Amino acid sequence: MQLARLDLNLLKSLDVLLAECNVTRAAGRLNLSQPALSSQLKQLRALFDDPLLVPGGPRGMLPTPRALALQEPLRDYLAQLIALVAEQKGFDPTTATRTWRLGASDAVHSVVVPGLLRRLRQYAPACRLSLLQPTPNLLLEMTSSNELDLVLASQPSMPEQLKHRELYKESFVCVMRKDHPLAGKPLDLDAFCAASHLLSSPSGGKFSGIVDDTLAALGRKRHVALSVPSFLLVPSLLANSDLISTVPLHMARTWQDRITLLAPPCEIAGFSMEMGWHPRNHADPALRWLREQIMQVVAEDLAG
Repeated sequence: MQLARLDLNLLKSLDVLLAECNVTRAAGRLNLSQPALSSQLKQLRALFDDPLLVPGGPRGMLPTPRALALQEPLRDYLAQLIALVAEQKGFDPTTATRTWRLGASDAVHSVVVPGLLRRLRQYAPACRLSLLQPTPNLLLEMTSSNELDLVLASQPSMPEQLKHRELYKESFVCVMRKDHPLAGKPLDLDAFCAASHLLSSPSGGKFSGIVDDTLAALGRKRHVALSVPSFLLVPSLLANSDLISTVPLHMARTWQDRITLLAPPCEIAGFSMEMGWHPRNHADPALRWLREQIMQVVAEDLAG
């Protein structure tokens, strides 16, 4: 390789090409035309004396062994370079135009994002948020490829390879419409098991979860009449039915003007909600600032 021919923009393009394995999608991420990126790929092939990407695979192209060997060191190099420049410049939220990509379930987005948006409007008005809802098995891959800046996930779902810190402790609460027959008094186990339940299953189509595991340990079971793919459907569905649901407490509190919250009739194990990020981005001043804002939101909005 001739260093005199090295163009950092080419290396950035290579990073995205290896992540997407598709020239059209990579061009979209880079805001380049497909012919322009194809021309860069030609230069990269000459630079590394390797095809790098060849036709085939589910995305359209397959990386060569040389490309696979380059992928992680290249991504680390680019991240370190960006962090070095950013650290020298510092981060001024009042003038920044950064777009941050947050990966979380809709339940977590609904809890954290309203307060975060208020802080961005006040301190970083030109910055933007992109909210994504990846499945847990994609969290590491998407942070490694810089498709996600931060992950907000439960402790069991947080990839151990990411740096992380606890945001808050989460527990469960039962919710139902305000004039539900069970809304006027504490729930007992018999009434709870006899009711028809709504279960939110973000991964799709499931009719059992932690509540059912808890009941099974007590020799009991419930009837889940409806499974939905999003927590955000829960309030409207409860409002027009006799269904009840058991959901994370912090999210349920954002609905309490529309529904009744009652303690479950048995102890359901809670969990820690965490914030994670790739180690290569740990020193990025902009991401450090964003992490601080999220921690501040949690301290102010979720107290108690």
